[in-house]
Amino acid sequence: MGVVLCVVLLCSALSGSCAFKPLFGSSITHREITETAILRKTAEVCRALAAAQGRDFVLPASESGSAFGVQRACTPRDDSLWSGTKFKASIMAMYLSNAQVDLFHMFSDEHHFDGESFMGGRSLITQGVVSVKASVRQESFISARLTLGKICHTLQDFYSHSNWVELGNRRPHTILIRPDLPIENVADRNTPTCRNCESGSCRDNILPEILAAGKLTSGYFSLLPFSSKPPGKCSHGGLADRTSGLEPTGGINKDDDGASHGYLHRDAANVAINATMELLEDIRGAAGETAFLRLMGITRSSVLCFVIDTTGSMSDDIAEAKRVAFSIIDSKKGTADEPSSYILVPFNDPGVGPLTRTTDADMFKQRINELTANGGGDTPELSLSGLQLALTSAPPSSEIFVFTDAPAKDTELKSTVFALIESTKSVVSFLLTNALTARRRRSSGQDQDQGQRFTSRITSSVNQLYQELAVASGGQAIEVTKATLSQATDIIVDTSTSALVTVFQSVRNPGRPDNFSFLVDTSVRNLTVYITGSSLSFTLRSPSGVSQNNTVTNGLLGTIQAVGNLYTIRLENQAGLWEISLISTQPYTLKVTGQSDIDFIYNFVEAFQGSHSDFTLKEGRPKAGSNATLLVSVVGGASLTVTEVSLVEVSGSSVENGTVEAVGDGDYLVSLNRVPASDFVVLLKGVAGGPTRSSQSTFQRQSTTQLKASSVAVTAQANSTLEPGQNFALPFTVSTNGTGGTYTIRARDDRNFVDTFTASLTLESGGSAGGSVELRVPSSTPSGTDVTLTIEAEAPGATDANYAVLRLSVVAKVTDFSRPVCTVLSVSANCSEDCSSSQWELSANLTDGTGTGIQSVSTRLGNGTLNTTPSTGEGGVNVTLATYSASCCSPEVEIVAVDAVGNVGTCFHSIRAAVEPSVAPNTTVQSPATNSTAPPTSTLTTPSSASTLRLSLFLILFSVVSLMTFLPF
Repeated sequence: MGVVLCVVLLCSALSGSCAFKPLFGSSITHREITETAILRKTAEVCRALAAAQGRDFVLPASESGSAFGVQRACTPRDDSLWSGTKFKASIMAMYLSNAQVDLFHMFSDEHHFDGESFMGGRSLITQGVVSVKASVRQESFISARLTLGKICHTLQDFYSHSNWVELGNRRPHTILIRPDLPIENVADRNTPTCRNCESGSCRDNILPEILAAGKLTSGYFSLLPFSSKPPGKCSHGGLADRTSGLEPTGGINKDDDGASHGYLHRDAANVAINATMELLEDIRGAAGETAFLRLMGITRSSVLCFVIDTTGSMSDDIAEAKRVAFSIIDSKKGTADEPSSYILVPFNDPGVGPLTRTTDADMFKQRINELTANGGGDTPELSLSGLQLALTSAPPSSEIFVFTDAPAKDTELKSTVFALIESTKSVVSFLLTNALTARRRRSSGQDQDQGQRFTSRITSSVNQLYQELAVASGGQAIEVTKATLSQATDIIVDTSTSALVTVFQSVRNPGRPDNFSFLVDTSVRNLTVYITGSSLSFTLRSPSGVSQNNTVTNGLLGTIQAVGNLYTIRLENQAGLWEISLISTQPYTLKVTGQSDIDFIYNFVEAFQGSHSDFTLKEGRPKAGSNATLLVSVVGGASLTVTEVSLVEVSGSSVENGTVEAVGDGDYLVSLNRVPASDFVVLLKGVAGGPTRSSQSTFQRQSTTQLKASSVAVTAQANSTLEPGQNFALPFTVSTNGTGGTYTIRARDDRNFVDTFTASLTLESGGSAGGSVELRVPSSTPSGTDVTLTIEAEAPGATDANYAVLRLSVVAKVTDFSRPVCTVLSVSANCSEDCSSSQWELSANLTDGTGTGIQSVSTRLGNGTLNTTPSTGEGGVNVTLATYSASCCSPEVEIVAVDAVGNVGTCFHSIRAAVEPSVAPNTTVQSPATNSTAPPTSTLTTPSSASTLRLSLFLILFSVVSLMTFLPF
């Protein structure tokens, strides 16, 4: 059973917003409301997809609240290892984005439904939904997740900050995600809604006439000491709310068990969970099952991402890239290791792209097969531009491979690429085939160099930048000849696999003899060691004491392959402590990988305090020399205990050990006295297994990306989306505790939208200053396009630097909020005792009226046949005729219609009334109703109304079998 460890670095900060207490207590927070809704809805979608594909869906009750458990249940069963890291990382991204609403919008009534701002709050939600749907259509899943997290916060706050629950409602207020319907019966500004709390209790402070009339209200909130609220209005409540001391005193929030209306906290939280599921259901309807699961982070395996130099001398390299790609696709198609998507970025001079990003292996084959080597001119090429595009297009933690035989021409992008590597935690490896020597020989008509002779002629200056980027990301800079390139590309096959983990990694620059040890646990398969460097020797020693040195290519411990500057050692799986002694005076890297379902993810976050407390994502590098706290969250799997978490300097032996404290539910707090000044990685050790020592296995995992500390901080927050044809100004702030003086500012994006920006700022030590970036968005930009903007600040003399990376969305204005509707024309059922030999049929007209037009029609629930025929109805309105037929063993169908901007309507119909009520799909009808025709009573409804009964039954069943542990919101 697998375990994912989520490592989050907490840095001290201060704020005063409505946030959470995520680590302690028994109350329910945004984090668990969001995660619970995601797990339930994802499981529901996977169950439906499995049924449609004729597969079993098995999710034990004990794993229903586990990201790993849901990931495994969503994955076709085989013997392969699976990791829940991508799914968990997606959930974490949505939750941290959710928490940012409190940090960046603490004074906004609309973001929290405070002060009776119902229209403003709903507008934020519905505009956000438009953005999410547009992003998903463009496969901009990262941007979609960040936006989704934010709107979930606002939606969830409605149930805590308004009196919806006090009015007796225990179901979501669907109108909040329906901009086409009016919000009615809201208390106006002049209508009193509350009275003073008496005897320290606010249980009955909402006026009886407000409750009797069913009027909506929400509490007013302010942190300012001389705040005011309209006469007679309710307050939010709590120590931080200065309005709660004004008459009428007290408050009505249900943020936690101890809040003013804390007695309704759990009711409000449960409704918020269901409301979040309702929102996810609407997005599912617009996206479709497959795209929705990709949005949630449910993927088969890794991404295959190639960045390829297509200049004149690269014919052999392109041919090898094709061979490797085709081999991976053909050998892994239909298996657990089949890549979940494919990305190709060609670069030349002066062009870069076009980018290919697809889930279609045949399309990827076609695009890579179309590559030809031509042009280029001078030796340096635009390799960093190609890598920048790949880093912003690939999912986080991807493996990216760059093929080139030339140094970088666009070295001005160096700091941006480093920032993107740190931000995305992607691993970049370079396959380098001697730009200078190969091109010079080819131009003179001589043969290519062969074998190891090539490496002696590589000058360190040519590939030094690539080596630095590879080391920073945890990748390899592999220097080979064109003739031996095929021997080095096995590393691509190795990393294009599921559940790949890093057991150990280290760098020595400058090189020196050193001894290393790494711990291998019983869950690790395909143990492999990679060493890059020249003029080196090494000796491996297994846990059983057996040794093998680099001169023995086939030994008792494994096989050693040497090509160029890369040694690949494939070890026999053996649990325990391994040792390697390495001798070299030249720089070298050491990396140990394997396959395992035990892994971890990590993020820097900031803690902030207010009426509650929470943490949110910290962009950029942590503060140098400061203390810090690591939050280690154990998710999924059986017993696992974290015993050690430390920050390890990459090129030295310094280790900053943390103090580990269990706080319950698989979470750990790790207190660290300081963040190292030099580059470091996160090293984690623990114990997995049963209650006895003999049944336990110790494990070790390490982060791949090298982390840096900084005395500089860059903060920026986009408060809206970009719009095609419009300019967009984004303010940012730079602060420093280090050197004062003039700081150099750089702003770059992957779409070339940056028009102008503040080029420098003058700061004093301990001070801050603000600047802005202006982006010009072409009117032809498709809605849903994402833009990755990097803002960098460099100290005087380039002694220090930090950055902020923002994901921005381009969304066109939407005026069509009407959902498609349908008219059922006829339903006929001719069911016999043998349901498999009898059929029923339905026909309906689907229309979007004067809206943007129906773009897709699909079915859920039923496994029959759907046919659609477009036509023109009365008044020139476009109409789609849908005809559906199915076996009587499948008595229900839900037709989903989606228009051009993502408005969703569903049309549900069942013939259960025409057959035995107890009939279920794939069962035999006991009491047939032959030649019966059901009346055309079906109507197209919202996902929450047509399927409310089924959803409610599912939620009741799920609640019975699930352990519900949530935190305050």
